[in-house]
Amino acid sequence: MATMIQPPSPPEERVAALVRLLDVEEIDRDLMRGARKPGGVGRVFGGQVIAQALASATRSIEDDKVAHSLHAYFMRGGDEDWPIVFRVVRDFDGRSFATRRIIALQKGKPILNMAASFQRPEEGFAHHAPMPDVPRPDALPTMAERIDARSPGTMNDLARDRMLNGPIELRPCEPFDAEPGAPPFQSTWFRAVAPLPEDPRVHRAVLAYASDIALLGTSLRVHGGLWDADTVVAASLDHALWLHETPRADDWLLYACDSPWAGGARGFNRGLIYAADGRLVASAAQEGLIRPATNAGA
Repeated sequence: MATMIQPPSPPEERVAALVRLLDVEEIDRDLMRGARKPGGVGRVFGGQVIAQALASATRSIEDDKVAHSLHAYFMRGGDEDWPIVFRVVRDFDGRSFATRRIIALQKGKPILNMAASFQRPEEGFAHHAPMPDVPRPDALPTMAERIDARSPGTMNDLARDRMLNGPIELRPCEPFDAEPGAPPFQSTWFRAVAPLPEDPRVHRAVLAYASDIALLGTSLRVHGGLWDADTVVAASLDHALWLHETPRADDWLLYACDSPWAGGARGFNRGLIYAADGRLVASAAQEGLIRPATNAGA
């Protein structure tokens, strides 16, 4: 059955809904609840679970420490019809660093395990890899223009709806559809579709949410795979994110991704996230399931 496509809601409403979604509720000490996505259908987006887990851990941290890294394992697909409960374990609280473990549960079963580390800001040695030379976002077609230019049937309804009616705007630098043998890299500009609150915790959570977008599909480009066209079964297996700074997630950020390896029905992907002025603000790595849909039952 085809998914019912909803007309796009105003950008401000989409961003407000995202901020509410990532603002977890404290129901007891170190026990949080993440709301279900209103109107959601199917499997929970991995970036939502990561961002809600980070928000849950942040609730247990002193205000002067800031998240700088997280490492997550996805165990089960989440159900958008249910809220997610997050249990936080306070492993370590030091003068400079603090670490937390977070377990995300639905219906009494864990769907994600995550470890996060927080640091009190301090000065130190600094360098970073330069930003790739890519077109600026204003020189690229919008997502709606790219989708309209695609051949009918090359994108499923759910993927199309999420791209056009989501809280994150995307401007890919490469063509949507890669031919077999294409280089395994892609760069994508992204930002929240409307201004976010000033709270840096919100910008870190939204960055964590967006870090699960575009990364896994990089490993399919060399194989000509269309992750959004019902030809591939794809799912995140693990995800790591290093937050070098706290950039504004409502300003343009560039996600430069590459995939050095794929095999065994898995693809490994890396990503560097740059601010528009060229600063490297975050790095990510992810391994995911990439299986031809014909092998879905294997």
